[in-house]
Parts: sequence; C-alpha cells; structure tokens
Amino acid sequence: METWAPAITAITLFVEDLAASKAFYTDVFQLPVHYEDPHSVVFRVGSTLVNLLSVAEAPGLVAPARAGTSDSDARAVLTITVDDVDAVAAGVVSRGAVLLNGPVNRPWGVRTASFRDPAGHIWEIAGEPTAAG
Repeated sequence: METWAPAITAITLFVEDLAASKAFYTDVFQLPVHYEDPHSVVFRVGSTLVNLLSVAEAPGLVAPARAGTSDSDARAVLTITVDDVDAVAAGVVSRGAVLLNGPVNRPWGVRTASFRDPAGHIWEIAGEPTAAG
C-alpha cells in the first residue's frame, strides 16, 4: 500500500545549549556535521536529517504552540536499529552517554537500551533479543 508519507526526512529537536548538544552528537553518536549555522546543527542519520535547533528559534516553526523544556517529562523516543545492542550501548556509554535503562529484552521481541541527550531527548537503540536476556 502506498502512503502519502513514504519516509521521515528530517527531525528537528529543540535544544537549550547548542554547543553542548553538538558536542554530544559528534562525540557520542560519532556523527559528522552535515550543516551548521548560528542557530542550528544538522546531522545525517541514514537518510534522516536530525536538526538541533536553538529553542529560541522554535517559535518560528511551532507558534502558536510552545516548545517544551529539557526538564519536562519525556514525550517521545527516537529509535535507531543496530546489529548489537550491547556493543553499541557500551560504546555510547564509553563516550559519555548515561543509560536510562537496558540493555534488556522486551516482551515485544526486541532488545533495547535508552539514553538521553543534553536537551532531554530520549534515544533508544534496538535490535535482536539475546538468549541471556
């Protein structure tokens, strides 16, 4: 079945500290900068652009809605599928991420581990479950 939304091409995440968020994505995710200006830094994750945008610029995109803050409760999880959840989790931790949970086999048949970026966005790495659980 064809859909009007064949792919997610970009995700914009609002950040309070652009420099700290840029460092997190370059260090923890080990991504090169795809584009940068004084208000944003863009990274490519597969075919999706992840745009880190200064929260001060958010009204231009979302008004009259308001941008949430980094200390508000989680409202979304962004998932990246990987071949080895345990190895990738160990790698992101060694580069400064703090795991919120996992790695753990989930009842729905995947193994996951989650961590938060400096602006409070939750990222999950997911893959095949392990026999050890």
